[in-house]
Amino acid sequence: MAGLLPVDEALARVLAGAQPLPEEWIAVGDCDGRVLTRDLVAGRSQPPDDVSSMDGYAVRAADLPGRLRVIGESAAGRSFAGSVAPGEAVRIFTGAPVPAGADVVVMQEDVGREGDHVVIAGSARPGKFIRRRGLDFSEGLTGLSAGTLMNPRRLALAAAMNHATVPVHRRPRVAILSTGDELVEPGTAPGPGQIVSSNALALAAVVHRAGGQPTLLGISPDRLDETLARVRLARSQGHDILVTSGGASVGEYDLMQQVIATEGATLGFWKIAMRPGKPLMMADLGPMRLLGLPGNPVASFVCAMLFLRPLLLRLAGRGDSADEAEEAVLGADVPANDLRADHLRATLAVRDGRLVATPFPVQDSSMIRVLAEAEALILRPPHAPAAAAGSPCRIIRLDS
Repeated sequence: MAGLLPVDEALARVLAGAQPLPEEWIAVGDCDGRVLTRDLVAGRSQPPDDVSSMDGYAVRAADLPGRLRVIGESAAGRSFAGSVAPGEAVRIFTGAPVPAGADVVVMQEDVGREGDHVVIAGSARPGKFIRRRGLDFSEGLTGLSAGTLMNPRRLALAAAMNHATVPVHRRPRVAILSTGDELVEPGTAPGPGQIVSSNALALAAVVHRAGGQPTLLGISPDRLDETLARVRLARSQGHDILVTSGGASVGEYDLMQQVIATEGATLGFWKIAMRPGKPLMMADLGPMRLLGLPGNPVASFVCAMLFLRPLLLRLAGRGDSADEAEEAVLGADVPANDLRADHLRATLAVRDGRLVATPFPVQDSSMIRVLAEAEALILRPPHAPAAAAGSPCRIIRLDS
């Protein structure tokens, strides 16, 4: 198998020249999973005033212990307008601003109420049960930096800093095209020799999870004119990536190399030293990058995890597009490897504090059921010797 490209070099070519996509402003409630393009600065202080952290009474520490007259009430969103003088108290609730003059909050469990007076038997140090203005953050503070991957917790901070919209990298737009006369859509009664198409939907889910916007272009029959028309449609719609499934091999009906040549593009690579997924190809059709994946379902999915997902993360501005492999130990013996890198579907378990990856006994690249049950890929480099159960290995989790 001379001329096979190593997996690492293929990935380097896929990522070559890929830069985070341009900025767009979106509603803060929609920014989960997106990457900030600019620092976010607090537009206000949080809390905006000294506020109570308890239900109780706002008083002067110098008046304690003592019998104090209640002169009003302070609630969240409805503060007391006056000030607390010696011998006075204000009924206060959690989150309410502390009135001027008061320097301590006594929680209600420690207070005896007598009509319009309260009796407080103990003393308290100034500042007790008061959250100072700006305790969380102060106006002008950089709360979130450019390059931050937003999640629900960071989204909450952006909103609390009073940002209605936030600047993020645009999501990669990905067109997905299945090819092959043998394919029919799910829910259709297949004819003789036909199978139900599943690759496109799995690839769309991979794209979605990696932060991209998938567009399904349907199934193209094994005709050059039809396949060309759909590829040109993807280009005209401004997609960043076109992912095809099938047609990447050398058979009479494998058309993707003809499509690339017809479009005047240069084949970036073809044939990878990996199993499954050897007939993987890449080309640049203008600004749109084409990834031609194999038609076998497992090979298609494995290639998507190894090449498409890192490309999507890079375009989305995420810094986690590098190697995501983890250390584990084998749960079963594995044979020696040939010149291709193996990616064995495996289950995961924790035993005696160690992560154990157990490969399925049958690794055929057409077996979707095995793929569905798998939790990880065991990475076996080219020419790796046989390894016994308990030996160290590297894995990539499949639920990323």
